[in-house]
Amino acid sequence: MEREKTSPLLIVFRVLFTAALIGCILFIFHNSLETGAESSARSQAVMQMVNSFLAKLHLGPLSEHLIRKLAHFSEFALEGFLLMLCIRVYTRHFVRHMSWPLLGGMTTALMDETIQLRSVSRTSSVVDVWIDMSGVVAGLLAALIILLIVRGITAYARMARENRALRAEREELRQREHERLARRAARRACENQKLQSYEEDEE
Repeated sequence: MEREKTSPLLIVFRVLFTAALIGCILFIFHNSLETGAESSARSQAVMQMVNSFLAKLHLGPLSEHLIRKLAHFSEFALEGFLLMLCIRVYTRHFVRHMSWPLLGGMTTALMDETIQLRSVSRTSSVVDVWIDMSGVVAGLLAALIILLIVRGITAYARMARENRALRAEREELRQREHERLARRAARRACENQKLQSYEEDEE
């Protein structure tokens, strides 16, 4: 039995999503390798940018602590999203294998906090692990919802296409039957005409 060939487009998606996932994980680890001063300076820069935007909407301001927690959540939400996409392009049964991206996200979160223990002026926190895992779950769910919507739309489009093909086939069969009956009727009429001519000749 021959194995089904992998489409070139699927290979491209595998490469893109895998590379994006690796890049996301490296970005997370790079942030954890920063010293406390470097991390705080980056958080303050982001905080100023966010608060200046919120001020235009008459909202905020947000504290540096909240900005840091939101950053944790966001980067791991992106990882969860990419993990789900990677699972999808490597298997059709992505819902059945939800535990894989969850395990991957937990591993990254634990490694991230472990790296921070060895960084200068940085500490590790169990709360951060929970925030990281919440981000992973949020990203997984967002990707899962999108994938299920796409699957539903694809299935509906395929069903509609098959129904159109079935109707076209039925119409073709009906047309063929009509043509066959018309030829039979024409042949009988011709035979009757010949028979009538033969009878007239005998008379």
